[in-house]
Amino acid sequence: MSSGPRVLFVCLGNICRSPLAEAAFRTEAAKAGLSAEADSAGTAAYHVGEPPDRRAIREAARNGVDIAHYRGRQVTPQDFHDFTHVFALDADNLANLRRVRPSGAPARLSLLLDCVEGREGEAVADPYYGDESGFAVTWDEVSEAARALVADLSNG
Repeated sequence: MSSGPRVLFVCLGNICRSPLAEAAFRTEAAKAGLSAEADSAGTAAYHVGEPPDRRAIREAARNGVDIAHYRGRQVTPQDFHDFTHVFALDADNLANLRRVRPSGAPARLSLLLDCVEGREGEAVADPYYGDESGFAVTWDEVSEAARALVADLSNG
């Protein structure tokens, strides 16, 4: 692993919000010249090994990012040692992460939208049960958070 930040984005199934957050972060980090690693995972094992939701793949592609090769995985206790930052996409997943986090694990754990001034404590919109338009809203939210996070990480 690199010496730079290592960031993990976590939602429930790892097929909608967290892959989009990973893609948005990778995009913003590359634009800023920030050397960072990123991954995504789910707190549940529903979609382990599966590609992201086809609507998430299309939304990422509309924004110039190919996520079709991403595969769902479940978060592990080791992730809290392997990553410097673990971001939950909503309060329920944050609570689940707090339950599985090993004591003494060094990763910083918080909500993703805590990175955005005025959005602290908010959940990223879950588009799973809606139509395509929800995925655009989710992309906008994770992109805003990614820009703020990259700016913060770039400043030390």
